[in-house]
Amino acid sequence: MHKTLFIAIFFLFLGNTVVFAQTKAVTQKAVKDSLKSNNIDPLTPAKAAFYSAVLPGLGQAYNKKYWKIPLVYGAIGTSLYFYIDSNNKYHQYRDAYKRRLEGYSDDKFSYLDNNRLITAQKFYQRNRDLSSLFVLGFYALNIIDANVDAALIQFNVNEKLSVQPIVYPDGVTFKANVGLTLNYNF
Repeated sequence: MHKTLFIAIFFLFLGNTVVFAQTKAVTQKAVKDSLKSNNIDPLTPAKAAFYSAVLPGLGQAYNKKYWKIPLVYGAIGTSLYFYIDSNNKYHQYRDAYKRRLEGYSDDKFSYLDNNRLITAQKFYQRNRDLSSLFVLGFYALNIIDANVDAALIQFNVNEKLSVQPIVYPDGVTFKANVGLTLNYNF
């Protein structure tokens, strides 16, 4: 009795192993065929990042996400505008302060004392420096966005997601175990 049960379980386990191996081989072949049919290029994210580094927004155009180009130029352009404006005002207050130190009082900021000119210089210098960080940050964000977007475009999103109940024998006690597998076929 025990011998026949052991032999039956052995062949059942051996049969499941063979079926599993065949299923795995078929799955691997399907994955390779899927990769060939989707024409996945692993260099696409690098190309998109390079294009965005050369000219901001070009990586987004390469990824065919044209709606992002105005956002890129808007963010970089606004930051650049504030950089230029703060830099000009910083130089105006600095030049006025230098002229005051030389003894002239005919500048357009005659209503301000020297401490106010120094405070204005520091204020606009800080704003200029922050604006330059924003320009660099948005430029880097442009490159990162193009790279990540190109990498995510290559993912195959379809209805091949499945949940299957499975019964398999325990390796030690040979009792039937019930499990639930979540399969995603790439």
